[in-house]
Amino acid sequence: MAGGPHERWGSQLEYLLSCLGYAVGIGNLWRFPYLCYRNGGGAGYAVIILNVIAITYFAAIMSYPVLYIYHSFSSPLPWQTCDNSWNTDKCTEISGNSSFFTSNGTITTPEDEFFHIRLLQMSSDINHIGGIVWPVFWCNVLCWLIVYLCICNGVKSVGKIVYFTVFFPYVVLCALLIRGVTLPGAWKGILFYILPDWQQLKNPKVWADAATQIFYSLGPGWGGLVSMASFNQFNYNNIRSSVIIPLVNSGTSIWAGFVVFSVLGFAAERAGVPVGQVATAGPGLAFVTYPAAVTMMPAPNFWAVTFFVMLFFLGIDSMFVTIEAVIAGILDEFPSLRTRKKLITLLTCLVLFSISIICNTEGGLHVIGLLDTHVAIACVPLVCLLELIAAVYTYGPQKLSRDVLFMTGKPLHRLWIFMWKYTVPIILLIIMIYSLREVTSLGGWLVALSSVILIPIHATKVLYKVKGNLSQRLRKSCRPSSDWGPIEPDIRQKWIAHKQNNHTLPAVQLDNVSNFK
Repeated sequence: MAGGPHERWGSQLEYLLSCLGYAVGIGNLWRFPYLCYRNGGGAGYAVIILNVIAITYFAAIMSYPVLYIYHSFSSPLPWQTCDNSWNTDKCTEISGNSSFFTSNGTITTPEDEFFHIRLLQMSSDINHIGGIVWPVFWCNVLCWLIVYLCICNGVKSVGKIVYFTVFFPYVVLCALLIRGVTLPGAWKGILFYILPDWQQLKNPKVWADAATQIFYSLGPGWGGLVSMASFNQFNYNNIRSSVIIPLVNSGTSIWAGFVVFSVLGFAAERAGVPVGQVATAGPGLAFVTYPAAVTMMPAPNFWAVTFFVMLFFLGIDSMFVTIEAVIAGILDEFPSLRTRKKLITLLTCLVLFSISIICNTEGGLHVIGLLDTHVAIACVPLVCLLELIAAVYTYGPQKLSRDVLFMTGKPLHRLWIFMWKYTVPIILLIIMIYSLREVTSLGGWLVALSSVILIPIHATKVLYKVKGNLSQRLRKSCRPSSDWGPIEPDIRQKWIAHKQNNHTLPAVQLDNVSNFK
């Protein structure tokens, strides 16, 4: 391969753990439980831009657990009382039969003011970006430094680090679950969580939220899973991982829901209010509601440190893969740069860090909210749809099945082809159209379409280079290029023979061979 060989995982377990680390993140702990609370229970360049936008705000969010870890060593916890210099006259501490969870704006909580006023110095709206909040900025620097040190040596170093960053949060979740279910009122929260409001199933918004959660959490269409898979051996059977990863990811979301709602039930019990009044949206669930509950526990400093360390590790391995997806896209486009990957990784991290600084400002949380709610609603379903069209309609189901058979030794089941050809495209179109209805502002449209716009631009560029009328250019552009296929010469010859013969050939069983080009 020009520019140096393609990297490889040290073992299949490293690949599986990296994918799990990518899929299981902070969103499993705040996005999924909040959606349950709200709903009553139960391509190419576009991908690079999509990941750039996502990592811009995600890196800033990763600064918050670091700040909370630092402040969690103070006794009492700084968000425990309203006796601090930053607290306003509206601040009201938790007490029995308190109405502090109400959202009428007449009163606020010490946890809310600590997060929004003390830590973020939050401005009134997105039109007032304000200056840089330096504690958040330096924590952002620390996060990026850790990320670079972990990924600078490529997938071999990432593969070793994820052994800790993936398993540690599960240990903490176990401890938090055991502590949570033993708190007074915990079962009120759990019952609220597991007993669905069946009437909500009639609401299309519920189904759209569920689909969006899958896109955000599991990561189809983001490029990260494809990037990680590209470091596998040529004959690696991805079907097993494709089943394990969604099951573990969804199971973790459900598990985290029990952890969160047991604590919410406890908070509701102590405050004397229904469970439905104690959750806040988005990051507030992790950085306002949960800290509020922690202050009511015995040894609150210990549980605060434990929780926010877990949050940090949940997020950091998601950053590994997201940034690796950007770097892989650059190196695949310019293979000659592979020999200078450390430099490319450093420059990529510096550029992404520079962009993320806007989320370290006083208006940063408003920017995060705008990006988080709009970055994926158009691009991810569209990228997934185009990937299906390219694989099933353009390349063709027979060729696709033939290549899968050659790589894995097992034929592709007809059910997959049927789903990819008919069912999934319809679902993706519905999701994309419905999600775009939620966009209400010019800023939202700009974010939603910022990565999508590169798809027609690149398509126009490709068509322009091909000769002939429009119909001829379309047909020529949709054919595989002459160098399509395995890059390793010996594997390529076997693949060509496999195409020419109409009988089944065994999958290749060679080590250190590259994926399809």
